[in-house]
Amino acid sequence: MKLAEGLIVSCQALKDEPMYGGSSVPKFALAAYQAGAQGIRANTVKDINRIYRIIHGNLPIIGIIKANYPESKVYITPTLKEVKKLIRAKCDVIALDATFHPRPKNEKLIDLIRYIRHHSSKLIMADCATLDEAVNAERLGFDYISTTLRSYTEETAGIRIPDIANLKKLLTLLPVDKVIFEGGIDSPQTFKKVLDTGVKRCVIGGAITRPLQITKRYLKEYDQREKGEKNGKQ
Repeated sequence: MKLAEGLIVSCQALKDEPMYGGSSVPKFALAAYQAGAQGIRANTVKDINRIYRIIHGNLPIIGIIKANYPESKVYITPTLKEVKKLIRAKCDVIALDATFHPRPKNEKLIDLIRYIRHHSSKLIMADCATLDEAVNAERLGFDYISTTLRSYTEETAGIRIPDIANLKKLLTLLPVDKVIFEGGIDSPQTFKKVLDTGVKRCVIGGAITRPLQITKRYLKEYDQREKGEKNGKQ
């Protein structure tokens, strides 16, 4: 199933978050589906399959497996081991780290792409951080190319997201139908600014499905206001 134009909601929870485990993540996906989202992004085979069941397979799912290997900085679907699991899972798209960082076990990105093409009909998505990585992903034949890792790699650390200027450049380099924007969309107002670039597909995660992060963001504003009032009285 291809990704339609529109909003894709990332439904994930880390082990140290209250929403991790149980039915929380699938229910987030169901809420996104009922609201009109056009796709779901999910981590782990368990959550992917649970989401597929709760939405009755009515939306395409982008599947990833986050796995840490000590010898590599690549953690989004890093090796063939994770690829094989996702091929068997109920996802329509497999997303992989497509940065230039060396993969665990010295595996090659091109080999993972070839394996997916040979063993499944699933589409493939590149999670990139830089324009050069995105252009390389296009050359390698990815179906979708996303800005997922911008500001999360050494080369892009400290870059403020959403990086709309980078997105505009990307849209001049790649077919619009291949580009997926992700990163830093924290409000409907910010979402509008991103959509004004002409991008057709966007992923939003934390601003919708991470209540721990959302609450902290609001409390940060409250704390800053409190500090300002105290300083004003001094």
